[in-house]
Amino acid sequence: MCGMSANETLMSVCDAALFDLDGVLTPTAEVHMRAWGRMFNEFLAARAGSAAAGEDLSPYTDADYFAHVDGKPRYDGVRDFLASRGITLPLGDPSDSPEAPTVCGLGNRKNVTFAAVLATEGVTPYPGSVQFLDYLAGRGTAVAVVSSSANADAVLMAAGLRGRFEVLVDGLLARREGLPGKPAPDTYTYAAAALGVPVSRAVVFEDAVSGVAAGRAGRFGLVVGVDRGVGVSALTAAGADLVVADLAELLP
Repeated sequence: MCGMSANETLMSVCDAALFDLDGVLTPTAEVHMRAWGRMFNEFLAARAGSAAAGEDLSPYTDADYFAHVDGKPRYDGVRDFLASRGITLPLGDPSDSPEAPTVCGLGNRKNVTFAAVLATEGVTPYPGSVQFLDYLAGRGTAVAVVSSSANADAVLMAAGLRGRFEVLVDGLLARREGLPGKPAPDTYTYAAAALGVPVSRAVVFEDAVSGVAAGRAGRFGLVVGVDRGVGVSALTAAGADLVVADLAELLP
């Protein structure tokens, strides 16, 4: 593909476009980051009086989000962050109360916070992403959203995008189907199969290192990194073939 433009490179293999949601189509990553920060810092502060030896209760930061949470299924993000701080909690069950002292309970607590922010503030999609979706619609390209979030349907509805997508693979579907989350490629391969397109003719669009790694592991035709703050070098190292700052860069 030497000498080809970004658009020509992309369209040479793009019979289907598979989009992560948060940070690719909508700026909900910022809402998620605030919700994670509030939940974890309240948890760490409350644990100060009963911490076990060796636990690190220093405040949760954005660096923790990118290192341990970004792009992963909710409970995996909780588990990996706690492990980084030497904190052990029982896994619990997805039906746990948001107040339960379990991995699932903390994940559900974060979800309650996120849902409240989304309901009060809404979300506006990135203009460049809407332009790119319009372009793909004009080409007749099949499209899907592949998100680790259980809130993906609500976010798409709030952003006015839900009707554009034939297939939505979210955290709820992944749990029902027993699909491992990113960086495993299974949710993306499931979406490609649902669209009837081989992975070699499908393109993954991701802003998270774990999602880019999933696209690379799945041997997709192309993996496009969208740099919303992770960094070009990190996305490239994870397996992105091409990195852009905004999807409008991919228009002809």
